[in-house]
Amino acid sequence: MFEGKTLLITGGTGSFGGTVLKRFIKSDIKEIRIFSRDEKKQDDMRHYYQAFYPEEYEKLKFFIGDVRDPASIKNAMYGVDYVFHAAALKQVPSCEFFPIEAVKTNVLGTNNVLDCAISEGVKKIICLSTDKAAYPVNAMGTSKAMMEKVVVAKARTVSPDKTTVCCTRYGNVMCSRGSVIPLFIDQIREGKPLTLTEPSMTRFIMSLEEAVDLVLFAFENGQSGDILVQKSPACTIEVLAQAVKELFCPDAETKVIGIRHGEKMYETLLTNEECANAIDMGNFFRVPMDKRNLNYDKYFTSGEKKRNLLTEFNSNNTKLLSVEETKEKLLSLEYIQDELKSFAENK
Repeated sequence: MFEGKTLLITGGTGSFGGTVLKRFIKSDIKEIRIFSRDEKKQDDMRHYYQAFYPEEYEKLKFFIGDVRDPASIKNAMYGVDYVFHAAALKQVPSCEFFPIEAVKTNVLGTNNVLDCAISEGVKKIICLSTDKAAYPVNAMGTSKAMMEKVVVAKARTVSPDKTTVCCTRYGNVMCSRGSVIPLFIDQIREGKPLTLTEPSMTRFIMSLEEAVDLVLFAFENGQSGDILVQKSPACTIEVLAQAVKELFCPDAETKVIGIRHGEKMYETLLTNEECANAIDMGNFFRVPMDKRNLNYDKYFTSGEKKRNLLTEFNSNNTKLLSVEETKEKLLSLEYIQDELKSFAENK
């Protein structure tokens, strides 16, 4: 479906964008546009692909801009067939202290991207959300929950024959920028104890490749207004830290520092309320758009007679990985393989 097409990735210099590029750069896609506000990261990405993908490099185009600025988005949107919208403020503590900044990027920025894409006739837009949007307790999750509402509302007002708008929701992506695993590795490298917020806290974990797989599944199977969820395993923070220690330094110490601002003990990918209409698609759940209109009167006389028997899908009731299973998952990551080589060379 991407043959001869043009793909725009907002926030394209992030971990997700880099993984999409490596997946797509040698394919028959016509052009990949990287839209972000960080010229240094764009320059680094530009030089990397010039050096390692000289024959495919011409497919890449870079656009400086900010999703908060519709004019800069419009400048990059001409002739685009598909959009992966990954630009976001993702750090829980920073969003907690600066919630309006989270709203500007995650909510209003998403609305800007959708408006520009729809006006330019983009065929399909996949927006990336997070498990923190389900039952949100922090500013980051709340802003992402509102982002999902914007996506669904926009899907109601545009014909799917013109533009399809979908959303994906997934848990922690291992080794992505700002995640805890690179922090653990840096602490080991510096001879410091690994800092654990709360050992029994559980989190969904998935690789960047699996995150891209989810977006591509949504691209192929999603209908306008859908939220697509992958059935991910989880582990406790204690198990994750132990797995990292056993791979890099079994003698490393750990230190419990307590829960940070706005953190939950466990995360939810599918709420009880969404389960009422969710569709089980094997390795994924599909939450279709609620197509009821604003005619509230009829809800006093008729409601939903049946609902699914699915229940909330969270990081406590999914498959919990053991230390060995977590190590196996970590060892599949290129980042971990490179870090292990680096540790071996510096011994």
